[in-house]
Amino acid sequence: MLSFVSQYKSDLCRLVSDINVEIVESIIAEIDRCNNSKSHIYIIGNGGSAATASHMKNDLETGLKRNGGMSLDILSLCDNASVLTALANDVGYENIFYSQIEGEISKDDLLIAISCSGNSENIIKSVEYARNIGVKIVGLTGFDGGSLKALSDINYHIQTEQGEYGLVEDMHMILNHMLYTYYIKMNKNG
Repeated sequence: MLSFVSQYKSDLCRLVSDINVEIVESIIAEIDRCNNSKSHIYIIGNGGSAATASHMKNDLETGLKRNGGMSLDILSLCDNASVLTALANDVGYENIFYSQIEGEISKDDLLIAISCSGNSENIIKSVEYARNIGVKIVGLTGFDGGSLKALSDINYHIQTEQGEYGLVEDMHMILNHMLYTYYIKMNKNG
């Protein structure tokens, strides 16, 4: 067991040291753009990535408003079980996010799409719709990046072996906490 823990720790440290600072700065620039223009930020993901989407909304909207004085307008499209199950039942699981953004998202908004594989059908359908109307896409991916990596305007990619969900999801959450901490410190020092 100790060798597994040591290896996981080593792998996570390597991934943290490989974070592309320019990519993180590009994501911050998009969030700043949305803040300045009072645009919406939509976040989507399945499973553990849905939990990350909810956590991002909590930190970057509620947390920053309460602790940093910043007021972002963020919608995690994963957070309403009634809406998700109704859409999955009535129009198909592949449409649970698309149906929520269709006719709502505008070209000035931002879509953050989180998918370890980068190939979830409901994520890709939503991203393609948003791209077609000019929405900027921030993709958070893992493994080989899948289709989402290529469809993203900005891609925060965690290159791992296929199926390394824990490491990828850890790194996506680290991005969230980097963003949150950046804005807290910027507002306190700024």
